[in-house]
Amino acid sequence: ANATPEEVNAHWAGLGFYRRARLLHAGAKRVVDEYGGIVPNNVDELMKVEGIGRYTASAIASIAYGVEVPVVDGNVCRVLSRLTGIANHIKAPV
Repeated sequence: ANATPEEVNAHWAGLGFYRRARLLHAGAKRVVDEYGGIVPNNVDELMKVEGIGRYTASAIASIAYGVEVPVVDGNVCRVLSRLTGIANHIKAPV
């Protein structure tokens, strides 16, 4: 969180997806500034942190804090949609 954007980019160099590095840096700053350096322990609060979406928030809450929350990634959704013959976009409401 205390690093400069240049330092973050230097460490991220060669990995690509520099937007992720910027979001990770912004998210680290938010955790320090708004949560006292403690990563939130529930999905709703985790999703307020830059760079953390529904899947990552659910995974963090489940793995790090033992919260019972479903964690389903896009690949699982695609397989299930093909097995059940659902042709809609996988994120479309049912």
